[in-house]
Amino acid sequence: MIAHIKDILLIEDNPADAKLTMIALQECNLSNRVLHLEDGEEALDYIFCKGKYAGRDTTDLPVLILLDLKMPKVDGVEVLEKIKADERTKAIPVTVFTSSQESPDVKRCYELGVNSYVVKPLDFDSFNKVVSDVGLYWALVNLPFK
Repeated sequence: MIAHIKDILLIEDNPADAKLTMIALQECNLSNRVLHLEDGEEALDYIFCKGKYAGRDTTDLPVLILLDLKMPKVDGVEVLEKIKADERTKAIPVTVFTSSQESPDVKRCYELGVNSYVVKPLDFDSFNKVVSDVGLYWALVNLPFK
């Protein structure tokens, strides 16, 4: 039986950052599909199989969630809180990938159980390297809890 390759879930409202992130993940040759969701509300619907994702398999969880904090509808902190509070999803690795270096944001995310907190680099090469490193670590190196 061939193992199902798990998706990487990118939750990002900035189209430019989303595109750069997806390019960086493709360039490091991960076989994982990257699914881009544009806001926290859509992300929660996808993760918990509600709304337009109601027919999705609830056991098909991503290998990694890359989560922006400052988003419309439902912000990233609330998405993180709901993911880490639910028995079905709390083991999914979540990396906050944001421009916020504010101490309260960092503190709150770690209190909620975030697996890593990464500030988006401003220059393209550094951005590309950081995304590649994060993707490779969580998709290939880390042994997930099952």
